[in-house]
Amino acid sequence: MVYRGTIKSGVVVLPADVALPVGTEVLVALPYQPPDSAAGQAIWERLTELGRWAETLPSDLPPDLAANHDHYLHGLAKRR
Repeated sequence: MVYRGTIKSGVVVLPADVALPVGTEVLVALPYQPPDSAAGQAIWERLTELGRWAETLPSDLPPDLAANHDHYLHGLAKRR
């Protein structure tokens, strides 16, 4: 069953016609809300930082992997 309610003074308030027994365990799931631009910017900044850090690590991947991934995965001819 799904019930909709609101938060008032830190308490979930359900509609008057919904009567759940005292002690009933409930799960509160918030509807999806797109992140605001400040929060979205923060995650992109963190991901950019992570990417820059990862680029500093040693790798045995071929330098032309992006252009020739089909060659390395499927054996097709190299593009360059």
